[in-house]
Amino acid sequence: MRKFRLFLFVFMFFMVLTENSFAQEVADINAQKFGILTLIPPLVAILLAFLTKNVVVSLFIGIFSGSILLNYSGNIFLSLVTSFLDVINRAVDSLSDPWNAGIILQVLAIGGVIHLVSKMGGAKAIAEALAKKAKTSKSTQLTTFLLGLLVFFDDYANSLIVGPIMRPIADKMKISRERLAFIIDATAAPIAGIAIISTWIGLEVGLINDGLLSVGVEADAFGVFLNTIPYRFYNILILCFIVISTITMKDFGPMRDAQLRANKYSLNRVEDVVKSIDSDLEPKEGVKLSIWNALIPIGTLIISALISFYYSGYTSIIGGEDKILIDLLNNSPFSFDAIRECFSASDASIALLQSAVLSSVVAIAMSVIKKIFTVSEAINFWVDGMKTLIITGVILILAWSLSSVIKEVGTAKYIITLLSGSVPYFLLPSIVFILGSIISFSTGTAYGTMGILMPLAIPLAHAINPEIGYISISIGAVLTGAIFGDHCSPISDTTILSSMGAGCDHIEHVKTQMPYALFTGLVAILFGYLPAGFGVPIYVVLPISITAIYIGIQIFGKRVDDIEKNNN
Repeated sequence: MRKFRLFLFVFMFFMVLTENSFAQEVADINAQKFGILTLIPPLVAILLAFLTKNVVVSLFIGIFSGSILLNYSGNIFLSLVTSFLDVINRAVDSLSDPWNAGIILQVLAIGGVIHLVSKMGGAKAIAEALAKKAKTSKSTQLTTFLLGLLVFFDDYANSLIVGPIMRPIADKMKISRERLAFIIDATAAPIAGIAIISTWIGLEVGLINDGLLSVGVEADAFGVFLNTIPYRFYNILILCFIVISTITMKDFGPMRDAQLRANKYSLNRVEDVVKSIDSDLEPKEGVKLSIWNALIPIGTLIISALISFYYSGYTSIIGGEDKILIDLLNNSPFSFDAIRECFSASDASIALLQSAVLSSVVAIAMSVIKKIFTVSEAINFWVDGMKTLIITGVILILAWSLSSVIKEVGTAKYIITLLSGSVPYFLLPSIVFILGSIISFSTGTAYGTMGILMPLAIPLAHAINPEIGYISISIGAVLTGAIFGDHCSPISDTTILSSMGAGCDHIEHVKTQMPYALFTGLVAILFGYLPAGFGVPIYVVLPISITAIYIGIQIFGKRVDDIEKNNN
């Protein structure tokens, strides 16, 4: 139990990047002290991101504004200097954290792998092979969706693998980068969040277990987790939105404008634009194209990631004190329960870094053995691939630093205090969903929102209605509300990685995705959580919700022609 709590602590504080040197009491005190001013850091960062379209500057000023709140001493000049130094310290602390360092390094390493695979001709070979299957815009989008489902085990890996593979085909089929980024983003966290084996499940099951224990409910936390899956309305509905909008070829809002811009170019013009943007990803001249140059390194990345997750969790459990789990691994190391527990206890940051480095070694070795590159050339190309993702690392560091400021000034505590109170039983799931989305949008982290809200939502739901079914609905609202807000937030790390993976301008990705997320979130409330709160069975609620998504797309969406229709 002690090991499990340590694991939960690592996930809640290191992933969210809320510095453990600041106790929760400090956040509570600051929430009372600053009041509505606690909203300044996230609001400044978010508003500036939309106004300036410069994420780095916006995040920096957001952090700086929070630091001023915390360090203001009456002397303006001294406060500005102290606040500036505080911003730098937070960035350094963020990067020095083992979890965050692992994430940054694995992002860079995967960037190196993708670049090397491209130079070996593997990416182009894969693109041409998929293009034979995906001959239309519709089939290309569905292929992207299916690839997103396959990389179910981690949202970061999903964003960084699917985007580079599908981007050349999407460009050829006149699918806007914004639409591609949306599909990637909407099949990353929503899939990882409901997958029974993923890097998310440890935190989710852990929070559920602790919440149930806090109210004296003895129940299998994993069983409750499974019960919440049908009530993850946003996760399920956003996946349905992708499929329905793709099949009907209908878009609305800024996304439709982006699609129409993509359709204005002739096929040759699109290829010219892609070539000018991704010329550095063109294969080395004279290289014979082979899909194995991509399948083997990327396959190594995926398979070794799964193995690394298992091994990381296995060593953690074996080295711990939970005799029941140790006996489980000794007696049935490859049973479903054992695999699930190992994934739950794994250090996803290190596991992904290990798999990314191994994949890099395999790609370099392949290129040398096949005499495509020398060792020096291969390493240089690998490093060049890292350079393209340095900006991603900078943005992540700043986003995490902003999270530490938001935590310390007590933003989440203030929001909860402001919005919480006695509510009718049928409204609680909807309110929990909305509250989770507000916190997640403001902080840019789904993990942190789950950690903040779950200990409050479960006791509140239990006090209103102690039935486990009702509690499960509220738990589902916490988990999916966090993902909904995360999707809308421009300071979310998964949103950032999705735009980078798709090669899309980050602010354009946020601007085009938000109407789709807001529409789906509204449907989740009106046709999901409100009826479920009244006790309407899930087998009635879920089909009605999906139908509402379909009707909404038919009403608001307008047809976006396929490329082949434009060329007829």
